[in-house]
Amino acid sequence: MPKHKTIHIPQWKKDEIEEIKALIKTYPVVGVVEMHEIPARQLQQMRVEFKDRAVIKTSRNTLMERALSQSDEKIRPLSDFVKGQTALIFTQLNPFKLYKLIEKSKSPAPAKGGDIAPHDVIVERGTTSFKPGPIVGELQNAGIPAAIEGGSVVIRESKMVAKTGEVISPKLAEVLTRLGIYPMEVGLRLRAAHENGTIFTPDVLAVDESKYFSDFMIAVRNALNLAIDAAYPTSMTVRQLLQKAFNDSRNLAISATILIPEVIKTMLIKASVQAMLLSANIPRENKKEDNPSNPEVL
Repeated sequence: MPKHKTIHIPQWKKDEIEEIKALIKTYPVVGVVEMHEIPARQLQQMRVEFKDRAVIKTSRNTLMERALSQSDEKIRPLSDFVKGQTALIFTQLNPFKLYKLIEKSKSPAPAKGGDIAPHDVIVERGTTSFKPGPIVGELQNAGIPAAIEGGSVVIRESKMVAKTGEVISPKLAEVLTRLGIYPMEVGLRLRAAHENGTIFTPDVLAVDESKYFSDFMIAVRNALNLAIDAAYPTSMTVRQLLQKAFNDSRNLAISATILIPEVIKTMLIKASVQAMLLSANIPRENKKEDNPSNPEVL
């Protein structure tokens, strides 16, 4: 009979899996983050910054996948995002706040040859700190319009040297670093987060809060105006509806000359103004009849 091999799993791996499973049960939100090219020092700093708000757990991908597969079936799809340099993050924050926390923790970093520009890279015009020398040719070779003016190296005009998604060449990366331009970002990148059976991805979590708030306020104003126009009474509109009804009834009373205490004063002022206008338009009689110094008038 064929012999079956018994696979021995080291105890430390079992302990690691159990620790991850315990964290999954403890925290309502579990995220998968990418850790590509994050220095150990910066990762340690993030752990300190996230203290009391999130726990970062690094481990082998196989062990994280094993722990996820042995947890609740609703969270198991999260293992699809475990690839490459990965870590798990556990928190009480909702996925949107977690995404915002991670994005804020990122810091600028110099580009290296072969990096992909995360956004348009622009070199602004102006005077640099460089003295005249070979740097002028290096800048020009990198596509930056440089010249010597007044004993200093200047950028003659602003220039986009790399568009979003383009590869940054080694030559350009070196020049950008010397100019103090750091187009890259170093930090965690959230791939997905799980909460209450739902998997959230960055395209859903990346909310522009200022635009969201502006759209919300516009919707509130439009709803309020619609309710007032439709005379729909609510706690938000009843005061304005009563004021509008009072003003409409008052204007109607004035237009229809209905004598009530609330409009008498206004109607008297209106009548006085109309009388003065009428008087000004009445043609005057011969001035001689009104002039007592005229000898013909006895």
